[in-house]
Amino acid sequence: RCRQLGLHLVAHAGEEGPPAYIWAALDVLQVQRVDHGVRALGDAALMQRLVSQRVPLTVCPLSNLKLCGVRHLSQHAMKTLLDTGVVATCNSDDPAYFGGYVADNAVAVGQALGLTAAHQVQMAAHSMAATFAPADAQRRWHDALAATVARWET
Repeated sequence: RCRQLGLHLVAHAGEEGPPAYIWAALDVLQVQRVDHGVRALGDAALMQRLVSQRVPLTVCPLSNLKLCGVRHLSQHAMKTLLDTGVVATCNSDDPAYFGGYVADNAVAVGQALGLTAAHQVQMAAHSMAATFAPADAQRRWHDALAATVARWET
């Protein structure tokens, strides 16, 4: 019904459950974006699909830590997701409970994994692509990000 109404489809899958939950979100629900999705690393075919179809994963590192998906952020999947070409974004998930807003999540996972400035820019660019904003707005945001990066490099 949501699809018929023109609404965007998103589902939580693969934070604690197996990759099969992500497959079901994609195949049964036909979602456009998967919230969390870090368990995708356990399935090479799923990873390939996420990359080829550019399905965004809205990853919440501090939530993953709090829910014991990882014992330490140094074990988090974010760097691998980014390095393999998955459209992974860094997000917050109920900040009061899980302990941080978006910037807190980005700083924590960045420090724990040794993410580079390029990784941080990649996550920011992915977050723009993962929105359901009009293409012209996304282009403006990407242009602003590129201009900011260019200033950093000079």
